Amino acid sequence: MNPNWRSLLESAACVFDSETSEPLHFGDATAELLAAQNQTVLVPLTQLGLLEATGEDSKSFLHGQLTSDINHLAEGAVQHASWCSAKGRMQASFLVFRNGDSYRLILASDLQEATQKRLQMFVLRAKVKFSNLSESTILLGIAGPQAEDALNDAGLPCPAAPLSVVEQAGSTVIRLDTNRFIVIADDNASSQLWQKLSAKARPAGVPAWRWLDVQAAFPLVSLATKEEFVPQMADFEKIGGVSFQKGCYPGQEIVARTQYLGKVKRHLYRVASATSLKAGDALYSPDNLEQACGMVMSAAPSPNGGFEALAVIQSEHAGNAHLGNREGPLVQATAVNP
Repeated sequence: MNPNWRSLLESAACVFDSETSEPLHFGDATAELLAAQNQTVLVPLTQLGLLEATGEDSKSFLHGQLTSDINHLAEGAVQHASWCSAKGRMQASFLVFRNGDSYRLILASDLQEATQKRLQMFVLRAKVKFSNLSESTILLGIAGPQAEDALNDAGLPCPAAPLSVVEQAGSTVIRLDTNRFIVIADDNASSQLWQKLSAKARPAGVPAWRWLDVQAAFPLVSLATKEEFVPQMADFEKIGGVSFQKGCYPGQEIVARTQYLGKVKRHLYRVASATSLKAGDALYSPDNLEQACGMVMSAAPSPNGGFEALAVIQSEHAGNAHLGNREGPLVQATAVNP
């Protein structure tokens, strides 16, 4: 994390995870989770990183590597995408948008360095360069009924439609859905921006944003789930993250075959558990003795007690899935896209 950004958050009474340096809360984790339900919260999104692809071949290169249609990504639009291995498994997932002639990709911060290095390996003679913007920018999440008012009061633009983006005076605002936004700003503006936005939004830790991600069924591949899922297992094709009309990309043959042969047996579920959940946790069913029947994709404490998560689960075993082993705690699973 940028030292200046951490120092600013510490001055706002932020408590950090001692191992990951993730902002956990600002003094009252329980109250912050409750606020995320129906109030307006402001979250430092340190779990996300930002890459930029520049160069005259950046569009064609990304189009040939990612699962969604980059060639037709319009200015002002945001779309989901993933980068797959040759076996069709997601190595990373992104929110992608244009910034002038360049492209910016939001991804899990714990995958950023490895993803940037590996993408650069495939550039070869193409005129494209990847840069890490995470050290020079900050990402903030603001969500709730007063989110638009808070943005307006801070002098920030407010995109009109979900999955749209507006840039103004060096700051970028992405609208994820009705009341949820991501703000990208220069590190030098962090202090002033935090002060303005927190006037109408309660500061909250990353767990509150992860809980909102679960409610919105926002699938994010992280280090714990890298190369675990074919895109359709995370219902990526249902949110525009996969194009079946574009040309080849790594893993395309397997992704297409999976789609057209109807062999997707695992899908995205919301999961509730009284026991702690985290990304990468395996789920098992007594009805399946051969292998795990699912895996947690992302998880957070619930404002209502216990934990909630997004998990990829084999559909026929979703009603009898247990955490950790076949005799472990039973979880309650509800299909995101029944």
